[in-house]
Amino acid sequence: MLQTLVIELEKNPGERITTANLAKAVGVSEAALYRHFPSKAKMFDALIEYSEDAVFGLINKIESEKIATMSKVEKMMRILLGFSSKNPGITRILSGDALVGENERLMKRCDQFFQRLETQLKQILREGELNKQIHYQGNISQFAEILSSFVEGQLHRYVRTRFTRKPDENWEAKWPFFIASLN
Repeated sequence: MLQTLVIELEKNPGERITTANLAKAVGVSEAALYRHFPSKAKMFDALIEYSEDAVFGLINKIESEKIATMSKVEKMMRILLGFSSKNPGITRILSGDALVGENERLMKRCDQFFQRLETQLKQILREGELNKQIHYQGNISQFAEILSSFVEGQLHRYVRTRFTRKPDENWEAKWPFFIASLN
């Protein structure tokens, strides 16, 4: 059911997916859907949780790697951009596009997803500063905010362009701009 919901979100960009449409796509009755999930909000919750587990599971592994600070940051950003590129339907959820008209709690949950990303970026950048691996003239928290905002913006662009401009498109050309800001 969740996989079908993700497919429907991808196939119908900009449209709201109703439980009736989802039941039809799955090939079951709405009652059968509700036997598995008490509400559509719970389906979205499950997909947000899947995203958190997938993305932050990998990010947590990166944090423990013995590599340069900016290599960690680059890998973290690449993970989320790549995850989004491979999961357009889920990107609609994380960007809030699929949640318009849904329970406000879901939007807050997506906000927490991006706040968590920003917090982990701050932590890694601060450690890099303490270890003298990086030197940033400005506020490291603001730099983490810029990095996080870039990722979020790439996801929104992906949704806005109906999945034609992938979030990780030309990443290798964009990353040096972030590195240059450290000098």
